[in-house]
Amino acid sequence: MKVIFAGTPEFAAAALQAILDAGHSVALVLTQPDRPAGRGMQLQPSAVKRLALKYRLAVYQPTGLKDPASHAKIRQAGADAMVVAAYGLILPQAVLDLPRLGCLNIHASLLPRWRGAAPIQRAIEAGDRETGITIMQMDAGLDTGAMLLGRALPIAPDDNAATLHDKLAQLGAELIVEALGKLETLTPTQQPDEGATYAAKIAKSEATLDWRRPALELERQVRAFNPFPGAGATLNATPLKVWRASPAAGAGEPGTVLAVGDEGIVVACGSGALRLEELQRPGGRRLPVRDLLNGFTVSAGARFERGTN
Repeated sequence: MKVIFAGTPEFAAAALQAILDAGHSVALVLTQPDRPAGRGMQLQPSAVKRLALKYRLAVYQPTGLKDPASHAKIRQAGADAMVVAAYGLILPQAVLDLPRLGCLNIHASLLPRWRGAAPIQRAIEAGDRETGITIMQMDAGLDTGAMLLGRALPIAPDDNAATLHDKLAQLGAELIVEALGKLETLTPTQQPDEGATYAAKIAKSEATLDWRRPALELERQVRAFNPFPGAGATLNATPLKVWRASPAAGAGEPGTVLAVGDEGIVVACGSGALRLEELQRPGGRRLPVRDLLNGFTVSAGARFERGTN
């Protein structure tokens, strides 16, 4: 199969690598423009661009895809299909119509549940027991196209957004190779309206822990927002990132520290309590609580604020 590949982060790079390993011809790679990153804020290529350059593939980095010049570039590639994975740009209908066999999207959920930008985080946050990958034919809607292949994946009790991302990236890579191998014989299935949910993009303002909520919900929030943007709360006027936590026994005024020990800081919630196990102070490293307490005093009875990260 001769394909165009459109993607940007590591999730997409895993799929591109699998497509190349399977022997498909990648005529053109679309990815986001280089972005400033790191302490020096130097322009950095995306994970997909780095991989494409390694294989000496043609790379195209437009800021949009509405202009005729972009359409001409894609048309000239003469691809059978376009594979899209976490690209970050909307494909207009004129682009969707260019490849002979259409455009395929690797979506990190079991559609129609969690259409949208943050399906991995929202699945963890909601307490879903499973998620998965859907390969779908793209249309002009937001993740509303007909489904070609799907495969479920259990969400482990200790999965965070990073670990689940890596599992889904591997599954997506396997499934897109399978889809390309039998693309002309697959039967598209329209998505049902029932069960459709929207996975809104994660905002930093969501990260602050609200101690009035049940401990089980806060524990899921911690996992869902690891590594970005990181759940957070403020204690003794110090903003803290919370990277690992678990439900614990206890009750009290929400936000009150119930106990402090090497295993964690137990904080009362609206229902139950949450044991904070790995924290980070501003400018510091992620630390187990036993290490953090060497330079940061916390006592039972102290109160966490609902402040910002």
